[in-house]
Amino acid sequence: MPSKEMFTETEHLQLAIRETLTQSRARTLQLFEDVSEDTFRLQANSDFSPVGWHLGHIGFTEGLWLLEHEAGFAPLFPEYRQLFAADGLPKAERQNLPSFTEICAYLDQIRNQVWDYLLEAPLDSRAWLWHWLVQHESQHCETITWVLQLHRRKSQPVAFVPKEKKWPVAVVNVSKTAKTSLPDPGMLPIEGGRFLLGNDQLEALDNEKKSHWVQVDSFWMDRFPVTQGQYQQFIEAGGYGQSHYWSAAGWQWLQSNPVNHPTHWMAEGGADHPVCGVSWYEADAYARFVGKRLPTEAEWEKAACWHPAPQDPPTKRDYPWGNQALEKHHCNHGGLQWGTTPVHQYAKGQSAYGCFDLLGNVWEWTNTWFHPFPDFEPYPYKGYSMVYFDHQHRILKGGSWATQAPVLRGAFRNWYEPRIRIHFAGFRCAYG
Repeated sequence: MPSKEMFTETEHLQLAIRETLTQSRARTLQLFEDVSEDTFRLQANSDFSPVGWHLGHIGFTEGLWLLEHEAGFAPLFPEYRQLFAADGLPKAERQNLPSFTEICAYLDQIRNQVWDYLLEAPLDSRAWLWHWLVQHESQHCETITWVLQLHRRKSQPVAFVPKEKKWPVAVVNVSKTAKTSLPDPGMLPIEGGRFLLGNDQLEALDNEKKSHWVQVDSFWMDRFPVTQGQYQQFIEAGGYGQSHYWSAAGWQWLQSNPVNHPTHWMAEGGADHPVCGVSWYEADAYARFVGKRLPTEAEWEKAACWHPAPQDPPTKRDYPWGNQALEKHHCNHGGLQWGTTPVHQYAKGQSAYGCFDLLGNVWEWTNTWFHPFPDFEPYPYKGYSMVYFDHQHRILKGGSWATQAPVLRGAFRNWYEPRIRIHFAGFRCAYG
């Protein structure tokens, strides 16, 4: 086998893409170990497709964009088009699936043709599409993990924390009815000024582009995500029953969805784990309870990625810790722990300002509606982001313990309706 030094630049790129695709598929298939055929096919929740559908959709999308649109090949298994296309069938009708073995064979046949096409693909101008497909698969892997969690919790219910349980937690030093002149000691100051929001690198998705300068006023940011122990105070103070902590839309949502704790509210995580399974409305209500607010997207991204003076000029980094590649010691991601970890565990992943857990552990709600940046151009198709620029989806940042490395970066934008109680979503607060 020739040494890497003998390869051309194009061959190096081909090898890198092949390795990335292979690693991505291995991570995907690992999720299906010990998954029964019933779990493979059945919906766990009306908002989500069966995990088997996601697996087939991953293969369908790869074949659609690389083999049909790029290479001009005829579709493999055209009878699968309606089943696995994103707009083919309603979620409730996606349960009549081929077996796991059959879908794996379908993915293998697509991948074999992809390897042939890779040898002649115009990577100098279309490499972004291959990056997009890796990220597409990674995002579906996170959804698969979530749906598998829902199945497991249905079959093995976990007891909720009893009301009388009192966790030892730090007292919140902010008035519950009005803001004080200073935030609590758990917050860090972030100076105001111009900040470069967004991402223009090759892996950037369409909604991350184009990067542009925005003005961010001085503010304070929580050092850590809000923990279960802190959120317990909101529950014990009757926060779910007091309308003045809730926005008008949030209170209306609560009346239609009478809950009194986050989903999967469990004792096993511990007081120092991040609260998760909350809607945007719940996160907003807690922030009001402690006299704070949710950060904007620009504030969150600045706290995560900006390196202020003494750098001259200040610089934006890919990750909170810098530009070096993501490693296991930086944050809880990719299912390494299969659950949340204490918010103070990953000291090597903190930002220049000293914030912990900005990547991994839990997604974090922001106070910004999902919207296009200036000079937005949709790709690879208009429906990928554009249809969600409807003032009905809030931005989440940072990734979770189930998020895989290809989509873990400070500029990545996730979005959900504020009503959705995302198991992997938590939040931190801002002030000022």
